[in-house]
Amino acid sequence: MKTFFSFTGLTVKLFIMGLLIASVLLITSFLKAQPLETVAAVDLTKYAGKWYEIASFPQRFQAGCHCTTAEYTLSDKGYVVVENRCKKDSVTGKESYIKGKAFVDKNTGNAKLKVQFFWPFRGKYWIIDLADDYSYAVVGHPNRKYLWILSRTPKMSPETYNQIIERVKAKQFDVTKLQLTPQIEE
Repeated sequence: MKTFFSFTGLTVKLFIMGLLIASVLLITSFLKAQPLETVAAVDLTKYAGKWYEIASFPQRFQAGCHCTTAEYTLSDKGYVVVENRCKKDSVTGKESYIKGKAFVDKNTGNAKLKVQFFWPFRGKYWIIDLADDYSYAVVGHPNRKYLWILSRTPKMSPETYNQIIERVKAKQFDVTKLQLTPQIEE
């Protein structure tokens, strides 16, 4: 009597291979679908002040930037004033400056903001890692195409940097895209 299914050794191997490929694709899509987590809460008073960019994913709007800094000031109108500066093309180059505003997303513990440099456009600014003493911060975007590692000082210890890299990797950022930002001691 003939059966409807006739499994040969090759058929079984192909079936198992298909299951393995489907499993890998399912796991990969699950991992990619994980939402980006932010820190639980940010004290904006402690966060305010000057930050030095230690490393970032290269962006067109930062092309040629060295000695990049961001300064945050709380406004009495409920938003954060953002002032970004860098030296163009070298650490002694001409200063480039842009000023904007950051608006806190409600019910996010101040960890999710929207930064606006040109009305009406606002970009997501999510604080995804933050030192207890506010000595460093990591800012990302939920699409994982933007990432900045910031420090209160122009240099960061290799140990701290490597620990941050491991946590960022665990959040599914491609750390091979990170470029160190040239900084000079002030």
